[in-house]
Amino acid sequence: MIRVQAAPLDIPGELADFARDRTDIGAVASFVGLVRADHAGLPVTAMTLEHYPGMTERQLGVVEAEARRRWPLQDSLVVHRVGRMMPGEAIVLVATASAHRRAALDACSFLIDWLKTDAPFWKLEETPDGERWVEARAEDDAARARWAATAP
Repeated sequence: MIRVQAAPLDIPGELADFARDRTDIGAVASFVGLVRADHAGLPVTAMTLEHYPGMTERQLGVVEAEARRRWPLQDSLVVHRVGRMMPGEAIVLVATASAHRRAALDACSFLIDWLKTDAPFWKLEETPDGERWVEARAEDDAARARWAATAP
């Protein structure tokens, strides 16, 4: 399931609903991304995520389908926030479920690595010195590249 929303994430509720009444899974892996109070050593007072509705969900669907093609997943969940958020608030929840932990862990890692580099979201940080757009980081590109090298 894929959802993009402005409302705050209910992480415990989302994960409980995700695994509720599931007897076909042996592992759930999850990742929660949070707004940091600093970036590259500079204070961040808030962050706004922008996106193109419709295009964003389509792109997320493409990568979710790729994860399901690569690993034997019983289910997956990507919930991403948009709009203005404060430090400490959850930005994204990714969860994967499989019969075994390795598939769940690898698929979860794949999804979040892809989200960090290729998802059509734009981050605008508010700082005491003004606003700044967040640039791509080389380490995120390297994390994403490892999945291209291991494509089946």
